Amino acid sequence: MGSMSIWHWAIVIVVVALLFGGRGKLSSIMGDAAKGIRAFKDGMKDEGEAKKDGVGSLPRTESEKEEANR
Repeated sequence: MGSMSIWHWAIVIVVVALLFGGRGKLSSIMGDAAKGIRAFKDGMKDEGEAKKDGVGSLPRTESEKEEANR
């Protein structure tokens, strides 16, 4: 339990190779994550502006439209 076996080292090597192997893999993964976070923030900002303006979700049926207009 105290020492690392060959399987432990193999797992460590595979993880390091996945993270740092190849050309710019880690930076491309981080770039994709940053784009996702930015898109999420933009979506939340758009939703907040719509609520602030009093614009909510659109009604789905004609009867819901009539109720919304009353």
